[in-house]
Amino acid sequence: MNVLLTGATGFLGSHLARALLVAGHQVTILKRSTSDCSRLADIASELAACDADAAAPLSAFSRHGPFDAVIHAATAYGRKGESDAALVEANVLFPLRLLHACCEQGTRLFVNTDTFSRASLALGATHLAGYHLTKKQFAEWGALTAARHGLTFANMRLEHVYGPGDQPDKFIPYVIRHCLQDGARLALTSGEQKRDFVYVDDVVEAYLLVLRHKDALPMGYLDYQVGTGKATTVRELVETIHSLTRSTAKLQFGALAQRSGELMCSQADTRMLQALGWQGRVSLAEGLALTLQQTAKN
Repeated sequence: MNVLLTGATGFLGSHLARALLVAGHQVTILKRSTSDCSRLADIASELAACDADAAAPLSAFSRHGPFDAVIHAATAYGRKGESDAALVEANVLFPLRLLHACCEQGTRLFVNTDTFSRASLALGATHLAGYHLTKKQFAEWGALTAARHGLTFANMRLEHVYGPGDQPDKFIPYVIRHCLQDGARLALTSGEQKRDFVYVDDVVEAYLLVLRHKDALPMGYLDYQVGTGKATTVRELVETIHSLTRSTAKLQFGALAQRSGELMCSQADTRMLQALGWQGRVSLAEGLALTLQQTAKN
């Protein structure tokens, strides 16, 4: 297939780009002209690229299309001080223009990357509220557009994804970094929150499976929850990392208060993915060990 991919320079996107090429797909990435492409250095020659800030999304279709599918993995979290307007532009308006280009150009499958954590909006959480709100809004636009124009909008609602190459400020890399420091002190909440930690390779396989079933998928909005289907406490996760690294770091559970509106349990319902033939293959212990192996190489 000929696939247009956004977010390819990021953690998940770079894994997707690599896997799409291995599967034999043609891949065009839509990025910013200022993007750090270091994650793609070894495969850059195999990718076509367009700069989204230099031309309208439609230009990618005219230069490298027609596309069989668009995978949208780009996002702005709001961790870098982005304004509300910037979050709306990155997480709603940009993908909406891309979605409308699909409608105009006859691309019948749009695969969107969503997040489990937007459920915290209903609890009144303020942490990353702008990010969560914009992700919710675009999913709603996706459902409306799919119904109006007869395309398939596959919404991949990801649980807590982890693996090699993740951003250093994300939770699991942060814990690993501290556990590798002799005598470090790691201040944590009580760790009672439960999350569905899913290894990045299993997530990528879910996207590839949706592509493989493209012609059989119904038109409209499809919501795929992507996780292991098992909830693990944050405390158990941290203690597993501590054990695997043979760390001397002191784990200070309870030193930090829970955030207001904290989502205390998230766990994927994977039945829709399983109906396509998907199953998670990497256990938490295995995934953390693989992540640590890559960390050691770097």
